[in-house]
Amino acid sequence: MAPMKGLTVFIADLRKCRSHEEEERRVNKELANIRTKFKEAGLTSYNRKKYVCKLVYMSLLGYNVQFGHKEAVDLASSAKYSEKQIGYLAVTLLLPEDSGYMRGVLAALRRDINGGDDVSVCVALAAVSNVATREIAEALTEEILGQLLSPSASTFVKKKAALCLLRLLRRFPDATNAHVWAERVIPYMGHRDAGVTLAVTSLATALAQQYPDAMRKAAAFAVRRLKSLVLDNECPADYVYYTVAAPWLQVKLLRLLQYFPAPESPELRTLLLRILRHIIDVGQDAPRELQQMNAQYSILFEAIGLGIHLDIDQALMHESAALLGRFITSRETNVRYLGLETMAHLAAYIDSLEPLKKFQGVITQALRDRDVSVRRRALDLLYSMCDVDNAKPVVNELLRHMGAADLALREEMALKVAILTEKYATEYAWYIDVMMRLVALAGEHLGDEVWHRIVQVILGNEELQLYACTIALQALRAPVCHESAFKVSSYVLGEFGHLIANAPDSAPIDQLKALQSKMPSVSLPARAVALTTVAKFTNLFPEIKNACLRVLDRHRGALDAELQQRACEYYALATVESDVLLSTVFEEMPPFAERQSALVSRLLKQEGDTEDQRTWVPGGRDINRERRAQQTGETPVEAEADGKDKELAPDDPADPVEEP
Repeated sequence: MAPMKGLTVFIADLRKCRSHEEEERRVNKELANIRTKFKEAGLTSYNRKKYVCKLVYMSLLGYNVQFGHKEAVDLASSAKYSEKQIGYLAVTLLLPEDSGYMRGVLAALRRDINGGDDVSVCVALAAVSNVATREIAEALTEEILGQLLSPSASTFVKKKAALCLLRLLRRFPDATNAHVWAERVIPYMGHRDAGVTLAVTSLATALAQQYPDAMRKAAAFAVRRLKSLVLDNECPADYVYYTVAAPWLQVKLLRLLQYFPAPESPELRTLLLRILRHIIDVGQDAPRELQQMNAQYSILFEAIGLGIHLDIDQALMHESAALLGRFITSRETNVRYLGLETMAHLAAYIDSLEPLKKFQGVITQALRDRDVSVRRRALDLLYSMCDVDNAKPVVNELLRHMGAADLALREEMALKVAILTEKYATEYAWYIDVMMRLVALAGEHLGDEVWHRIVQVILGNEELQLYACTIALQALRAPVCHESAFKVSSYVLGEFGHLIANAPDSAPIDQLKALQSKMPSVSLPARAVALTTVAKFTNLFPEIKNACLRVLDRHRGALDAELQQRACEYYALATVESDVLLSTVFEEMPPFAERQSALVSRLLKQEGDTEDQRTWVPGGRDINRERRAQQTGETPVEAEADGKDKELAPDDPADPVEEP
């Protein structure tokens, strides 16, 4: 594009402005001038391009440009490439999706895609990728697919078309009807041009995540293309990067295979294992140059991830564990990060965690790494490799580290400690001690799900209830009692306070005084839980009923509507001359029904969505087998029973703790 003197002068004027107000005055002056010029008849092509470019520049600076849309569409509809280029650029930056000019843009795009030369087709495909409205996706998907499948289209156009389809598929998967044409793009994974193969493989990966059955044949193409790259070393010289053959394509192919099960064909399965073993053998040698190391290790980690996913050779997985143990001690932050992440993936499928436990000390040290992303991956790995044998050391280490952990990491760490403690606790006292220590350490970073879950577990286990009451009363008498600990203690004493009523210093009036001492310092929701406990005391301990009524009476005039309503209703119930009514309303809560733990559900929801969906989740072998069984519709393989592993309670619902 030839330089435009007026545009150059305008940009120079803006850069000379010494304040935002001066710049804004210059922009407003130029906007008024452009608006006047657009109203004049006989505007030349040069001036139209110049003024539209100025509008684009002002838009990039953050100014709201609400005119010039028609001129941008006129330029995009032009037959001249210089006008078309600027027109499509302006359309992608200036036009909102609901603009009335989108129909004109759609007509120009269709005309260029179907009848233009290669340059016009590529400009139009780039514009489609950037605009990507639902209307364009519904109208142009077939035309774009035609460019990819056309035998006469150039390789450059095919690459653009594949990436454009990928953009539309990710933006509007239901508008592209991809299930109809998905299988037709698979043969182009074997295209002679490596660039086309790379683009189509990216598209095939996205299609495999949504339509795995339609894309099943892609696995065979991927294996054969990997064979030519890895074993036969067939690669164009332009795609060899520091002696590594097309590393980007190898990574894409290995990632694609992770969305399919192991090949059923013995020939393909043997070939794939040969490829993986060759990649792992080559990865044993540390490259000298940084660029070669990055390329080689990226392939190595994807190959290990694929081997883990296929789960067809445990010897290969044990060999991978030893290799990953070397990487997590590397000086390179990226290598440590990938090593920890891949080892967490390995923990999700390996039959025995013993090869990973050898590195538990190194992984624990990674919790103190300078890079927060490395610390997060170390947390995932410790969570995944935890079992009944090492649960106590892992949980204690996480609790020890929680006080110094980043605020962004503390909530996730608290969730994982709560899940591990419940899952692997074999001593009831240990479970209560850890959970009460957790709510004290995590503070405001704990969601309500954690204290809800603690209460649910206590309600479902009679053996826990007596000890839980003792610890709850101690927590209320402590100088500092965090709000979550206050809620747990209040709820537990309201349900089971009678179990310790005859113990020294645990009489009903002592429980009530301990509760009252902390009520003024907690929030309104916590105070509401305490009022429910006080109301339950009127049924549990008739001897302190009058003292409880005085507490309720004081809150009948509370400014908060929730507190006032609870106090009024509880006071009315407690003063009704009917013991049956009081005992019925305030009877002990029953155990919760068996469902998935709310903590596990919340943790799974926190897994960030990415363009390439993850094929595993942190949490160990059992949860990933169940997840795979849900995806395939098959019956999950029963995990081997561990005599030491004792669940404290069945998985309960994700519902909050109920209150009368």
